[in-house]
Amino acid sequence: MGGKNESSSATLELFLKIGLDERTAKNTVANNKVTTNLSAVIHEAGVIEGCNRTVGNLLYTVATKYPANALAHRPVLLEYVVSSKIKTPAQLEAAFSFLSNTASESLHVKEFEEACGVGIEVSVEDIEKTVSEIFELNKESILAMRYRTNVGDIFANIRKRLPWADPKIVKQLVDAKLYELLGERTAADNEKPTKQKKEKPAKVEEKKVAVETTVQPSEEELNPFLNFPDPKENFKVHTEIFFSDRPVLRCCNSKEMLDKHLMVTGGKVYSRFPPEPNGYLHIGHAKAMFVSFGLARERDGCCYLRFDDTNPEAEKKEYIDHIQEIVSWLGWKPFKITYTSDYFQELYELAVELIRRGHAYVDHQTAEEIKEYREKKKNSPWRDRPISESLRLFDEMKRGMIEEGKATLRMKQDMQSDNFNMYDLIAYRIKAGDKWCIYPSYDYAHCIVDSLENITHSLCTLEFETRRASYYWLLHSLDLYQPYVWEYSRLNVTNTVMSKRKLNFLVTNKHVDGWDDPRLMTLAGLRRRGVTSSAINTFVRGIGITRSDNSMIRMDRLEYHIREELNKTAARAMIVLNPLKVVITNFDSASVMDLEAKKWPDAQTEDSSAFYKVPFSNVVYIEQSDFRMKDSKDYYGLAPGKSVLLRYAFPIKCTDVLLADDNQTIVEIRAEYDPSKKTKPKGVLHWVCEPSPGVEPLKAEVRLFEKLFNSENPAELDDWLADLNPNSKKVVTGAYAVPVLKSAAVGDRFQFERLGYFAVDKDSTPDNLVFNRIVTLRDSYGKVGK
Repeated sequence: MGGKNESSSATLELFLKIGLDERTAKNTVANNKVTTNLSAVIHEAGVIEGCNRTVGNLLYTVATKYPANALAHRPVLLEYVVSSKIKTPAQLEAAFSFLSNTASESLHVKEFEEACGVGIEVSVEDIEKTVSEIFELNKESILAMRYRTNVGDIFANIRKRLPWADPKIVKQLVDAKLYELLGERTAADNEKPTKQKKEKPAKVEEKKVAVETTVQPSEEELNPFLNFPDPKENFKVHTEIFFSDRPVLRCCNSKEMLDKHLMVTGGKVYSRFPPEPNGYLHIGHAKAMFVSFGLARERDGCCYLRFDDTNPEAEKKEYIDHIQEIVSWLGWKPFKITYTSDYFQELYELAVELIRRGHAYVDHQTAEEIKEYREKKKNSPWRDRPISESLRLFDEMKRGMIEEGKATLRMKQDMQSDNFNMYDLIAYRIKAGDKWCIYPSYDYAHCIVDSLENITHSLCTLEFETRRASYYWLLHSLDLYQPYVWEYSRLNVTNTVMSKRKLNFLVTNKHVDGWDDPRLMTLAGLRRRGVTSSAINTFVRGIGITRSDNSMIRMDRLEYHIREELNKTAARAMIVLNPLKVVITNFDSASVMDLEAKKWPDAQTEDSSAFYKVPFSNVVYIEQSDFRMKDSKDYYGLAPGKSVLLRYAFPIKCTDVLLADDNQTIVEIRAEYDPSKKTKPKGVLHWVCEPSPGVEPLKAEVRLFEKLFNSENPAELDDWLADLNPNSKKVVTGAYAVPVLKSAAVGDRFQFERLGYFAVDKDSTPDNLVFNRIVTLRDSYGKVGK
């Protein structure tokens, strides 16, 4: 522990020496990836004894933004930075752009220097002249807006004319020019502009204005796949692998290898969605599908659905069937459905070749010993055994002649590497099966199958980034085509867990009601809850495809997209969760009146399909929470002597209240209705009536779901199970519904007025309707059913 603290302290001191402020330096030390990059840049630049702050800040930018496909040229760039030939952020950005396009090809120094403005000195006089010209062009608007002028636009115009000008001098001169033109700030300059009330335009014009003022989405929002290169560009360096005992390995495809690949694919995008069939898919997999299937669809390419069936103990046909069903439900169509096991023969033959080339060996260490040796960075005692011996033993493993656990095949990588995923990873384990007695590991199989299937874009989440070195090392060692690998941020949603292990624990230990429990973020659970596939796809598209590693997305954001869709597609209806009987004393008890209720808020009277019939009789049921004995100004429900409007029906006024023997419990309300509708009460209530005299309304069971966990991120808690929300599911068994709901089928979705959006659950029977609450309404007053 002490060694780690000493190392962190030394690294912090190194970062402070290059001029980083203490806060930035400490934040950098806390980020392993940036720490590794920045330390390498400082050593590569030869400034371990320190440098001035300007150079230090540029080095920090190199460490965080340098294009990964051009690592071969980073030492050259650092020479320019340290010698102050490149000395501004604008020059550095230009360098990044130039080097990204150059990639691993030869660097043309003259073109590079021209692109980055090396040797160009912009004098203060030139900057003053340009600032004056731009102020003169915009003088009228600056005088009108004064200090509310968008200074960013002024800077942008100056940058267009003088891209290599010193930004500090530019800012000083712009500030001075503003002061010269406007003088001291006044109190009015510091006031926030008051919003002018706009006159309501005519309805026809209203739509036009809305269209004109809509903020246009960015290009990346319209097409989140812009970041991904064309398959024809897959000749650049993918990654650099640093070894403790040999030169740096720069992995890329040769021209011949790429040409051969393009002959097979026709230059099309080939991607894959490779789930392991050991559980049900969750919403994180919806993002993975959107990225891989979506890229293929966007580029008119192909996407495999590949089952990673390398662990026979965890795989079940139930999971395979579920995955295929969910992929289809989300609207994706695989180019082909394949299994890693389809390639077991090729994988075996390539493993033999790996041994022949001296890149793999048979090891007899136990799992505990392998772990211990990795922690100590020690080589296995069998690492340097003869190639012929490893070939013989591997053949015996394949033929079932060695007991399970007594041998593994390990890749001969680098046990002294700074990357623990290069510590001689296991390629094969002994595990008896129907045909094979050995099974390949994920680390060995997935990159090779990517290559065999000619995948152009191997897309995965950021936790696999440290495996990139192993991925490319193996393909390079076998002279196989190398796909383009890109990692994106994993999707994490608040108040739930996403790990398959934790989900499996919740299911098997009955903390939830199966993999499709509506409280889970499994795709089966969301579907059962009533969430649509299109709402899920819109949600994941809205998040985008970024490498930001802190994407804990609030549940509210998902709910927003669900509401947006259901507001347009879910028909309105009425249901009363906790009924309170209201007897209308001035309505004939033998009569029933059929009224029309709207299925949609904007229903047109001439469209009969936009309405449903609702009976009105002298026995009405309202929510218990919609009645109070004491009225108040901010309460819009019913109270003694007060009137409310029954939605789509008539105003009623409470005339009497019948109490139980305890003189507190309300048993029944007596009321009178206003058939003329002259009364105009503020409160509007939903309701359900007896469909005919003495007949109970349609009964239903309603399940109200809340967040499954109380904390936003329960996975990081030591006792995550203790954080389960005991009130995450509430079952209401005595709800009353309008008669039109009797014909509702499983999966039908409705907006129950004032309550939220609901879907018919699969537990429904002809005699017992069951509804799941999908989401609440955005702004429901009275908090009914909460």
